[in-house]
Amino acid sequence: MTGPVDARRSIFARLYHGETNIQFVSRLRRWAMLSGLVIVLGLVSLYFRGLNLGIDFEGGVVWEVPAGDVSVADAQDAMESEGLQGLTVQSLTSEGTTRLRVEAEPLERARDAEAISQELADLTGADVNDVSLNSVGPSWGEEISRKALRALIFFLIAITVYISLRFEFKMAVPTLVALVHDVLITIGVYSIAGFEVTPATVIALLTILGFSIYDGIVVFDKVDENTKLVGTSHNLTYGGMVNLSLNQVLMRSLNTSITALLPVASLLVLGSFVLGATTLEEFALALLIGLFAGAYSSIFIASPLLAVLKEREPRYRDLKAKLAARQGPVVAPLAPDLDDELAEASAARARPVTPGAAAPLSGRPIPPRPRKKGKRR
Repeated sequence: MTGPVDARRSIFARLYHGETNIQFVSRLRRWAMLSGLVIVLGLVSLYFRGLNLGIDFEGGVVWEVPAGDVSVADAQDAMESEGLQGLTVQSLTSEGTTRLRVEAEPLERARDAEAISQELADLTGADVNDVSLNSVGPSWGEEISRKALRALIFFLIAITVYISLRFEFKMAVPTLVALVHDVLITIGVYSIAGFEVTPATVIALLTILGFSIYDGIVVFDKVDENTKLVGTSHNLTYGGMVNLSLNQVLMRSLNTSITALLPVASLLVLGSFVLGATTLEEFALALLIGLFAGAYSSIFIASPLLAVLKEREPRYRDLKAKLAARQGPVVAPLAPDLDDELAEASAARARPVTPGAAAPLSGRPIPPRPRKKGKRR
């Protein structure tokens, strides 16, 4: 348990010492509605627009050629005039050399690909032998997807078994819900924004699950440690104990998420935009979205959901009803500074009042009581 809250401290100082009093559990419906809105928008976009699958999943032809003085816009215009379908032109920079990468849907005839190679060589002034040509079939992407799905199923089973043995099965259920939440959020954002899905995206999705699990285990470990406080002299329900635990580890969770997001953001900005490594962009973008979703779900979804599940158990349900009957109707907590003032005023009223001393609330001196006039014997 933390000590009394000093309202004069800044929010960062109270976060650092675990002295915040954010009601996570009672606001679960609000957090769930926010997540549900994003997920529904993503699913609607997924139904109508689908995903922008890369060439590895749909198949196609890839050309790479030294760029010379040709810009991406010039190459785009030249290739569009050739009637290529699903055309994408990118500029790749590596070791001071800039190359143009042209992707298109599969061509009907192999000699058409050779003709495009000659066209790119003429456009950039390079030798035709310097133009690399690769044809990719959709079967490779399908194989990657099948292996990723098998890995995901194995991962979920392993996590369920581990959390059930380390803590309990009811902690594994919110963890799985949070994992599904993170994957749906990431896929939905990719569909809405039209980001290209590549094998690097699939690998990043599997990596996201590990980060999400790590953050959730940090919170569940504190919840498990504080379970002994439920029903003691602190008058804590299970939901109140989860709120306490979340506030105590909130700064730790934020630090964990920030330290994970900073290198990923650097990888995205420096690797893709500065160095021109598009593979890093594909990997870092999925990681960045997933880490945000994972940090959110471990705090606002998984732990409050655990409190809801546990308070359905007869032991904690009866305890909550008993404490509610003992304390009367639940009143929303006041601000910390107002609580301190009322507590001080209540303590002042309880102290004996000396005639001539200051009144507890008004600050004016209390006049001595007048003596009754009577006959002296």
